[in-house]
Amino acid sequence: MSGTLEKIKIETYSDDKYQSKGSDEFVAMFNPNKYTLKYEIEQNEKQGAGTSPPAPTFAKMKPQEMDLEFLLDGTGVTTGEATDVQQKIDEFLKAAYEFKGDEHKPRYLRIWWGKSFVFDCTLKSADINYTLFKADGTPLRVKINAKFSGFINDELREKKEDKQSPDITHLVTVPDKERIDYITYKEYKEEEWYIDVAIFNQLDNFRKLKTNSKLIIPPLEQKN
Repeated sequence: MSGTLEKIKIETYSDDKYQSKGSDEFVAMFNPNKYTLKYEIEQNEKQGAGTSPPAPTFAKMKPQEMDLEFLLDGTGVTTGEATDVQQKIDEFLKAAYEFKGDEHKPRYLRIWWGKSFVFDCTLKSADINYTLFKADGTPLRVKINAKFSGFINDELREKKEDKQSPDITHLVTVPDKERIDYITYKEYKEEEWYIDVAIFNQLDNFRKLKTNSKLIIPPLEQKN
């Protein structure tokens, strides 16, 4: 339904191809006012003694990073009902930080925010700042400042670097007056799947796309 508030959430997966979804997830109490995405290129900058610095040469693309702040408020002032803040902290740590089973490593994460933002990553760090307490020391207000390292697994990286393969998910910005059947044809080289893509994106009216809106174009095997 158009206009529905969608909370940012973290899903968990046991594999870097995101085929095996876990049961643990974290849903934010409040959506952040902002988030930061960091893009960094590593360059070779070797310089001989007594020489002028040469032009830097490309070495590699570093993993993309995202900074997010989650506010947890158990006072009930904002939401109208009291919330167990420690329980929400535990949900975050269980989903993003704790080891799972015999794998001896944290889970792979997928951060969703509505239809326009998807970020595959692992947790890099999390600072939990307690700012308000009950008289007995129970936390009432907390800020979680989390850093996530984005990545693409090797198989998908090869596809993405070689070509925009229909076997991987794309996020498409809708050009002015563009039709969904034409967008579908450009992505799959077939236009018959436009209804599936409309359903996948939960479009209310797929005949009139909003300019500069985002469409998630799923892999071929996930269209249905």
